[in-house]
Amino acid sequence: MWSNAPEIAPGDLVIIWQTRELVQPLLITPGKDLNSRFGYYKHNDLIGLPYGSKVGSRNGKGFIHVLRPTPELWTMALPHRTQILYLADIAFITSWLDIRRGSRVIEAGTGSGSFSHSIARTIGTSGHVYSYEFHETRAAKARHFAVFREEFVRHGMEDIVTLTHRNVCKDGFTVENLVDSVFLDLPAPWDAIEHAKKALRKDCSTRICCFSPCMEQVLRTVSALNEAGFTDITMYETLLRPHEVQQRPPPRPLSEVIDKLKRMERYREEKRQRQIANNAGKRKREEASTVPEGDIDKETATGTGATLETGAETEIEGKRAKVDTETSAATMLVHQFETGDEREGSGREMTVPHALPSVPPEDVVTMGDVPGPSEAQVESVSTRLNFSKTSPDVRGHTSYLTFARLVPLPPSNLTDSHAAHAS
Repeated sequence: MWSNAPEIAPGDLVIIWQTRELVQPLLITPGKDLNSRFGYYKHNDLIGLPYGSKVGSRNGKGFIHVLRPTPELWTMALPHRTQILYLADIAFITSWLDIRRGSRVIEAGTGSGSFSHSIARTIGTSGHVYSYEFHETRAAKARHFAVFREEFVRHGMEDIVTLTHRNVCKDGFTVENLVDSVFLDLPAPWDAIEHAKKALRKDCSTRICCFSPCMEQVLRTVSALNEAGFTDITMYETLLRPHEVQQRPPPRPLSEVIDKLKRMERYREEKRQRQIANNAGKRKREEASTVPEGDIDKETATGTGATLETGAETEIEGKRAKVDTETSAATMLVHQFETGDEREGSGREMTVPHALPSVPPEDVVTMGDVPGPSEAQVESVSTRLNFSKTSPDVRGHTSYLTFARLVPLPPSNLTDSHAAHAS
């Protein structure tokens, strides 16, 4: 359908991918430019690049990806002349109608050509699509891409798709007893059921699909299908529920989690006991340094002042040592808890130092005391599990799909012989 060359050439149609919501087609024309919010690009710079290249802008505002067109990308990038069919509906319709290579298909309601491009790729050059569009102005637009070449011709579909301006509900189709399946995307599909029955082959089982946005249309279509002799009538609604897939490390054993919680609780209790001891020592020092003014002379006052000064310095030093010691101990505990180093059977036991005001913090925790990652931890990092998180939002509804099957009647001579035998 499109160019199969590995590199971009003048006159090729490419897909410019800027963001997930901003995808557009571009006809490569030497001398022209592309301007967007992601920068400024010259068509000449794109010529000769491999498809799928990432191209930076000339003014440094961003980059784009230049992709080879596919029916899926064309559905995302095509100019919307009407409401279009999207990938979920297209895939389901193609599967249920049993469209395959070499199939001959009728499409009533060309619209923007999204479905036409998808089934043209499916049937290949050995099949054929008979596409009908009633809206005269829309039919003219569907036949042309840009202003100088036809859309289907530019995409290499002129031998696969036959586009006809025709009111199929009133005038019927241009073929009879020829196609394998019929797809009707019309405001009143029930008016085209009898014409579709004439166009379907009579030597094998064939299928039909009607694309209707309203339930009232579905009810009238089902009644028309029953009256025309179609069987296996079913109706579907295609919805999408996205799943977010992530990789995470495997969960730790419950016994290990319980053990860590116990160590955390023990650490909090020991910290509380240290605070109680420090507060008791502080009260004793305050009581010892408190002497009545009438009971001291000049020498005693001098000695008491020195004692008070020494006690204050000792108290400040003790507070600093306590804070530094608790910080070092907490840092070691958090490190071991986050890295998961304290595993059962590792041979290491978590110990929290009992800090005293006179103990320097460097004697409590050193860098050599902090262990590195264990073999079990390294193995758990390399072994990751896939988790799927379902989105609560369901989207994708466009219309209802009504399917039916037309089973060929047995030969008349065979029917007569059965009737004679029964009589």
